[in-house]
Amino acid sequence: MLWPQAPVPGAPLLPTLLSVSTPASPCPPASPPCALRGKMIPEDLERQISLAEAEGSVPFLVSATSGTTVLGAFDPLDAIADVCQRHGLWLHVDAAWGGSVLLSRTHRHLLHGIQRADSVAWNPHKLLGAGLQCSALLLRDTSNLLKRCHGSQASYLFQQDKFYDVALDTGDKVVQCGRRVDCLKLWLMWKAQGGQGLERRIDQAFALTRYLVEEIKKREGFELVMEPEFVNVCFWFVPPSLRGKKESPDYSKRLSQVAPVLKERMVKKGSMMIGYQPHGTRANFFRMVVANPTLTQADVDFLLCELECLGQDL
Repeated sequence: MLWPQAPVPGAPLLPTLLSVSTPASPCPPASPPCALRGKMIPEDLERQISLAEAEGSVPFLVSATSGTTVLGAFDPLDAIADVCQRHGLWLHVDAAWGGSVLLSRTHRHLLHGIQRADSVAWNPHKLLGAGLQCSALLLRDTSNLLKRCHGSQASYLFQQDKFYDVALDTGDKVVQCGRRVDCLKLWLMWKAQGGQGLERRIDQAFALTRYLVEEIKKREGFELVMEPEFVNVCFWFVPPSLRGKKESPDYSKRLSQVAPVLKERMVKKGSMMIGYQPHGTRANFFRMVVANPTLTQADVDFLLCELECLGQDL
């Protein structure tokens, strides 16, 4: 089959690809089970790999995550790297969200084992707050892999007889060729704040996260989904009508309706914006991401008081 028919029914006579599931890729991923915190379980990963190999498939890549979007989980990279080493697989780490903790001496342990990855994705525009967009792909490979994969050697763009070192022409290393100079934003931020300044920004986010968690524990009607590992604080606001009724059969359904109502109210009032979502069998909960360096304890207090005010009649 040819495009556009093939992506829908598939091409069964061709080799299959187990890949990361995205809107641009109809190929199903091989997803090992995760622990309750959203971390990959290395033992289950290895079982999935062995099963795929026994079925005649050829696994070639494992994509781990350092800082998941919802729960802020960090996969156990060292153990996953051991699995990849035993099976000869490429280890990619999606550290887009959590990679910046490497700059903090206090919290970089969350990334233990990342030095064993073959490739790492990192977004300084997230936790560090660099200007959008600022993304990096870091590779262990030193054989000019990106250019070998993506390079078109277009002579009208990348002349080899220039008066300067043509190794500075990096455009032939990426699919889109022309792009903004993302690294300049990070370089300017680093020059302005220094390594210690960026470290303080990360440590401050963790400290404010801990303050929010302790305040949630103190207040009636607030319940943590789980203790946060990162700066993602996931919690429920339980309105007066549902308090003490956790055992009722419709509790989860009714609780799941609370966050959307509160979100509508806060948006229409113009007081704040906080995301919410379900997760597995868990009812809708709020996800407060503590990343803005200008946030203060007073802002956290306002957040909780505002939720109480908006939900007091529910």
